[in-house]
Amino acid sequence: MDRKLKPVVFQGDSLDSICAFPDNAKRRAGYELDRVQHGLNPTDWKSMPSVGAGIREIRIKTGLQFRVIYIVRLSDGIHVLHAFQKKTQKTSKRDIDLAKKRLQSLIRSQNA
Repeated sequence: MDRKLKPVVFQGDSLDSICAFPDNAKRRAGYELDRVQHGLNPTDWKSMPSVGAGIREIRIKTGLQFRVIYIVRLSDGIHVLHAFQKKTQKTSKRDIDLAKKRLQSLIRSQNA
């Protein structure tokens, strides 16, 4: 029996950001999100408590570094909060703050 897959819901410009990734990184992001839809962990990820509880970051390495920040614990789908190219060792405050802002907005809309 097939289990119904949760839809992937993109917040803000996260889908546009993934679409702007180079082809190999874009394919990898799609593959990793498909794994999450099937209840599996991404092949390379870490939790992001700096954004919020239950937030994870998919790490994509193609010579360049890309990140997809998402939450799966919401009942209506897998929410991609932010996607970006990482250019330094540490995730920038701007990227963390943007993901936090989108998470807070998402929680407010779910509680409305």
